[in-house]
Amino acid sequence: MLVRYAYLFTGDVPAAQDLLQDALVKVFARTRTGFEPDVLEAYVRRTIATLYIDWHRRRRRWADVQHLFLLEDTGQAHERGTTASLDLRAALAGLGRQERTAVVLRFFEDLTVPEVANVMGLAEGSVKRYLSNAMRRLEQRLGPVATQDDGEVVTTTTQRAGRRG
Repeated sequence: MLVRYAYLFTGDVPAAQDLLQDALVKVFARTRTGFEPDVLEAYVRRTIATLYIDWHRRRRRWADVQHLFLLEDTGQAHERGTTASLDLRAALAGLGRQERTAVVLRFFEDLTVPEVANVMGLAEGSVKRYLSNAMRRLEQRLGPVATQDDGEVVTTTTQRAGRRG
């Protein structure tokens, strides 16, 4: 029954089985004794939905940045890809230690802000500040960064009312 539920998300039986397995591992690794079967099933269903949503967001985010990592087959594309990769490395090297760590954990390791905060031993607000500062610096060096479709704002620009420039 749970495979059918996962299938509704994936549309593919093997992918649904993998999604269910991941959800079961996650649930039963954290579950304490004393849960009723109906409660566990609801918890597994919620975990399936959460895991699928997270996977979908990662896939969209990867689509936004994969051009920085993948090279086309032509020689000119290879040069552009190498240049873009070198630009990215130089831009990351220009960040402070905390900012660079936050960016790598958030976008390359694909951790959430709370997970980054936990790994870095900081408050979530500090991580958000480091990410905001880093993204502003990266945009100045590399150009605009695409915004997320899921409502997550990567960077924001504001102008004060009354100031013209």
